[in-house]
Amino acid sequence: MGLTALHSPIRNAVISALHFYKLLCQEDYNRLRPLSYRGADVFLLAFSLISRPSYENVSKKWIPELRHYAPSVPIILVGTKLDLREDQQFLRDYPGACTISTQQGEDLKKRIGAVAYLECSSKTQQNVKVVFDAAIKLALYPPKSKKQKRKRKGCNVL
Repeated sequence: MGLTALHSPIRNAVISALHFYKLLCQEDYNRLRPLSYRGADVFLLAFSLISRPSYENVSKKWIPELRHYAPSVPIILVGTKLDLREDQQFLRDYPGACTISTQQGEDLKKRIGAVAYLECSSKTQQNVKVVFDAAIKLALYPPKSKKQKRKRKGCNVL
């Protein structure tokens, strides 16, 4: 994934390295996946706004794994496929789709201790920049923790 320019609201920031990783979610990678967590500054934990199992996997699968292997890394919870949540034609064509409301996303954010909840659509590009700007800001200006801050040479967003 390339990043050609940084736009506001992030000013006066110098990024020497910005890495994005898409984690492999298949069961075959369960033992290898945690190796990717080392050095992460932020997790973008995404679920589909039209899939109840995807929503439930956040708390059943991903939060236990992330809290076990990277307990101090902040999480931004992201609801994806925003364009389909209100798409009546899609909902007629796929009657098994179960939509997740913004309030349900906010409730999940509180339950898992995420620092933010955002919704986006990669198809329409709605809020995609907002999601990545939030991740970059969080990586550059992390919440204050009890541990002493380490010097950052770059930021990694998973």
